[in-house]
Amino acid sequence: MTETPWKDHHPAGLVRDIDPDLYPNIPAVLKASCQRFADRPAFSNLGHNLSYDELYALSGAFAAFLQGLEGLQPGDRIAVQLPNLLQYPVVVFGALRAGLIVVNTNPLYTAREMLQQFEDSGAKALVCLANKAHLAEEVLPRSGIRHVVVTEVGDLLPPLRRVLVNGVVRYVKRMVPAYHLPQALKFSAALATGRGRTLQEVEAAPGDVAVLQYTGGTTGTPKGAMLTHRNLVANMLQCRALVAGVLGEGCETLVAPLPLYHIYAFTLHCMAMMLLGNHNLLISDPRDLPGMVRELSKWKFSGFVGLNTLFAALCHDEGFRRLDFSALKLTLSGGMALQQAVADCWKATTGCEILEGYGLTETSPVVTGNPCGHIRPGTIGLPLASTLCQVRDDEGNELPPGSRGELWVKGPQVMKGYWQNPEATAAVLDADGWLRTGDIALIEPDGYLRIVDRKKDMILVSGFNVYPNELEEVLASLPGVLQCAVIGVPDERTGEAIKVFVVVKPGATLTEEQVMRHMHDNLTGYKRPKHIEFRDRLPTTNVGKILRRELRDQELRRTAGAERAGS
Repeated sequence: MTETPWKDHHPAGLVRDIDPDLYPNIPAVLKASCQRFADRPAFSNLGHNLSYDELYALSGAFAAFLQGLEGLQPGDRIAVQLPNLLQYPVVVFGALRAGLIVVNTNPLYTAREMLQQFEDSGAKALVCLANKAHLAEEVLPRSGIRHVVVTEVGDLLPPLRRVLVNGVVRYVKRMVPAYHLPQALKFSAALATGRGRTLQEVEAAPGDVAVLQYTGGTTGTPKGAMLTHRNLVANMLQCRALVAGVLGEGCETLVAPLPLYHIYAFTLHCMAMMLLGNHNLLISDPRDLPGMVRELSKWKFSGFVGLNTLFAALCHDEGFRRLDFSALKLTLSGGMALQQAVADCWKATTGCEILEGYGLTETSPVVTGNPCGHIRPGTIGLPLASTLCQVRDDEGNELPPGSRGELWVKGPQVMKGYWQNPEATAAVLDADGWLRTGDIALIEPDGYLRIVDRKKDMILVSGFNVYPNELEEVLASLPGVLQCAVIGVPDERTGEAIKVFVVVKPGATLTEEQVMRHMHDNLTGYKRPKHIEFRDRLPTTNVGKILRRELRDQELRRTAGAERAGS
């Protein structure tokens, strides 16, 4: 099997290779950037800027605090369950400087989802928002977590504004349910403790795990992708090469509406933009479009990182359309397929083309991207520097250009494997370091790639992976359910929406409201179904396995029939 160098296809002038060993670890990059861009703003949120110098001092204080906790050693896991607040980069970089492994945790998780992730990762510490501390109280007695730090929304704002913001969140909006965590320490107290200690910087090796990023992989229960310092440094350098010549250093402001706990936003904002010394404008709640537009009106932003769903919503918002886009020169899209109609609308609204890329949690995450100045709509672009892509058949044989097959990827950004799961690792990583993505793609003769379909049953809702096995397990625990199945159906707003099929036990009664309530109580928002259909039976194989593919085909035929009837 040949390994055709990606550089043979790339336009002249683009960066061909990166040195993944340019920095030994992430803290080394942080130190270099914070020294070089000390006075520049690194992150902004709720009207306050955090400079690179302040970021380094605060993360150092938090790292020193962590080193003083009993029983917490380098290599231990710390769960970080925070939205886009200034606290997030402080905590994450502090944890890495202390030699810990960051476990990115969705702050919208239910107690069940939290416990599953905490147990699998073996996390010993947790940093969470006060708004979710009541769920931590429920989960901690059943987990291995022994140290908890609780922060409030405004904890890194100036004193008067901090009191005002925290007071409004707690007492006016009543967004902080009562909780009892006597072992928890306030974030401000943790920083104060750390300032009084001397930090012993931990020099992580390039191959040491830096982040456990949970994903279902191509199927099944969420697994922790082990992303090493080298993986993330490599992808940081690859992303820098992708935008070279468009984004400057220490002079750009990028809008960050996507959650930093998602690997797409994590790598672009906390890694690549940190390397470039640029300014990240954190949007805590992108679902609040009026609030987001008000914040954007205060800045002349030069970059925007988003996905199809958000672009579509903003393009139809009158306030957004009236903003000043004169400085905008780069828009990045990932997480889900970019629809051409949305790309066209964004260009008409902002004057800026969208650069679409492709990636996976298992690849830190970026694999391909449309090079600036060489954007081809409808494709995911070309492999990043030092990255190989092949399309193979079911037997693992490489297929010629234009053929459809599973996309395989090889590069320094490919994960070390799944945490404590050698069987799952072996299923996607071969001995030569090639990763099976589970996506069906084709490579055009000049190297541009197109994603055609997904090989597995994964559902993609607004850029988030949803795995039917997990949802079916939750649904099956509802009394009265005999059989159930979950599939994705097309949705104009979210790309795909979740539809569940339910067969009720004989003699039992079950309503749509009961099913929705059960799913609401056990699953975070993007995993909840939009459609429910009750049936007398579901299609199965001769051994009783439910055929999701048949259900999807039925939905496609139904949709096509409805369209014909309406025409």
